[in-house]
Amino acid sequence: VIITLEGLMMSRIIRNISLFAGCGGIDLGFKWAGINTVAAVEIKEYACATLRRNFPETYVFGPPYHTGDVRNITGDEIRQAIQFNGEIDVLSGGPPCQPFSVASGQRWGKDDPRYRRKGNENKEIGDLLPDYVRLIQELKPKVFLLENVEGLLTWNEGEYLMTSLQPILNEYKISKPQVINAVNYGVPQYRERFILIGTRIPGKIPSIPEQTHAEADLLYEPYTTVENAFESFSEDLPNHELREHKPETIERYRRLAFGQRDKLGRVDRLNPFLPSKTVISGGDRGGGRSHLHPYLPRTLSPRECARLQTFPDDFIFEG
Repeated sequence: VIITLEGLMMSRIIRNISLFAGCGGIDLGFKWAGINTVAAVEIKEYACATLRRNFPETYVFGPPYHTGDVRNITGDEIRQAIQFNGEIDVLSGGPPCQPFSVASGQRWGKDDPRYRRKGNENKEIGDLLPDYVRLIQELKPKVFLLENVEGLLTWNEGEYLMTSLQPILNEYKISKPQVINAVNYGVPQYRERFILIGTRIPGKIPSIPEQTHAEADLLYEPYTTVENAFESFSEDLPNHELREHKPETIERYRRLAFGQRDKLGRVDRLNPFLPSKTVISGGDRGGGRSHLHPYLPRTLSPRECARLQTFPDDFIFEG
C-alpha cells in the first residue's frame, strides 16, 4: 500500500518510525514512496540482521544490542536514539497477529490448550495493540498506519479494536476500518490484510487508495500472476535455498495438477496463470511449508516466496 502524505513539505525528509518491523516489508514500500524509516523496533535477531543489512541508515532497536520489546521502549528513547526532537511524520506497524488470526485458530479446537485465537485474552503471546497506541500518544506522529490480519477487525465484532483506539480518537481522524486484498493492488498473491490510517493533519480525512487490478475488468489492470512473478528467474539468486524431498514425495508432487493439494503434506501446487495463494509463515521452530512450484515437483525457495511478496532480488534475508 502506498500512502500519499499530503500536507507534508516534500522538500524535507519524511520520517517513519517502524514498530514490529519484521524484515522491513512496510519500510521497503515506504522507501519506494519517498518515506524514510529512521528507526525500527523488532524483537527477532535474524529479522534485525536483515533490517541492518537492507536499511543501513535505519536505527534498529533489537538484538543483540537491544531487547526489541515494544513494551520496554518509550517515545523519548526513540527520539534520543535518532537525535530528533521535531515532529515525527509517520508511525507504522502491525502488532503480533496470532491472538486474532483466523488461520492460527484453524489447526486445533477451541478447547485444545494449543488453540491460540483468543484475542487479547491470550497472555502467552501478548496483546501489543495497547503499546502501539501508547507510542502514538508519546510520539504524536502526523500520520499512523496500522496493519494486521483480518481477525483484528472482526474480533468481538470490532469492539476491541475501537476500544483500543479510543485514547487517540479525539486527536486523530481515521480511515474506515477495512480489509483489503493485496492482489487488487498488483501483488501476485491473494493476501487479505486489515489496514487503518489515522492523521492529525488539519483538514485531512485519510482513506485507503482505490484498487488498481482486477481479474477481468476493463477498468483495471489484470491480476499479476505467479508466472509474471517468476519471469527472468535465475537459479543463482540469493536466498534460493531448496528443501530436500524424498523420492516418494517428489513423485506425489509430480502427479498434482495446477491448483491441486497434496493432502499428505498439506501443500498446494500453484497455478502459474493465477496469483499465488497466501504465503504463510513457518515460525521459529519450523513448520509452515511454502507452496509447490507450478512446474517443478518441490516447494518454493525463500527467494521465490520473496518474489510473490514483491521483494526485489537484491533484498537479502538473514538467518
